[in-house]
Amino acid sequence: MDLPLVYHPNYVAPIANTHRFPMEKFRLLYEMLIADGVARSEQFYRPELPDLEVIASVHDRQYVEAYWQGTLEHKAQRRIGLPWTRELAYRTRIAVGGSLLTARLALQHGLACNTAGGTHHAFPSYGSGFCIFNDLAIASRVLLNEGLVKKILIVDLDVHQGDGTALIFQDEAKVFTFSMHCQINFPLVKQISDRDVPLPEGMEDDAYLQTLANHLPDLLTEFKPDLVLYDAGVDPHISDRLGKLALTDAGLYRRDMQVLSTCVSQGFPVASVIGGGYCEDMRSLVYRHSLLHRAASEVYRHYRL
Repeated sequence: MDLPLVYHPNYVAPIANTHRFPMEKFRLLYEMLIADGVARSEQFYRPELPDLEVIASVHDRQYVEAYWQGTLEHKAQRRIGLPWTRELAYRTRIAVGGSLLTARLALQHGLACNTAGGTHHAFPSYGSGFCIFNDLAIASRVLLNEGLVKKILIVDLDVHQGDGTALIFQDEAKVFTFSMHCQINFPLVKQISDRDVPLPEGMEDDAYLQTLANHLPDLLTEFKPDLVLYDAGVDPHISDRLGKLALTDAGLYRRDMQVLSTCVSQGFPVASVIGGGYCEDMRSLVYRHSLLHRAASEVYRHYRL
């Protein structure tokens, strides 16, 4: 059995491209994983479109319906940062299904990866920072409601604090939110995660990885989650235009290997999403996102999951 991967078929078509958030990276990521021999087409699972009820388990129903129908007011769309289109609304909704499927596959196989996901700036009643519906929060809520898990640890290593996720679960003892992010970066007003680790501008590979090692093993031992949701944003990269940290490609790969091997070696299943990344050189950006899948493939084989 190979590493389970989740792919979104509608990413094949170029949809809702913007200068700041080009959607074609999802299609290019899939193509790179195949071309480089990281994965075979048979490894990919395609998600189903989730009911709006599923999304409304976390988000305000009025907001969910307004976004889906295209009636969200212009100010709210501006806060999201992406112009509404029917294709983007569909992609947003099926992306939630993708992260939920990834979480289910991780529970079955010990490790699974999405080729999208990580919309952690979405709040219950509004979107923010290119995030419309919070896929990590929705997947967590569904699995808890179904009784498939009792405790979830969200490890958010995107360079920006997972503020929406932190607020959604601020009073939920069954979900532990851990965010390691650049202190001076977006969002200006931070929420309170169960554990926040603010990092100084310009932090490099070794210092970053040591900081991570100072927290993750203890969190796993103390919280003992039934599932880890890992947001592997690549915007901590030194060349990321919205990042402000200084990780290299090698540093990102080491980070992903560190997270996945630390969790899997102790028997904690991991569902991973790609998170954020912003770079003018699209091939370089897609390669950075692929590092998660390269690391996961190695870990999956090493531990014979």
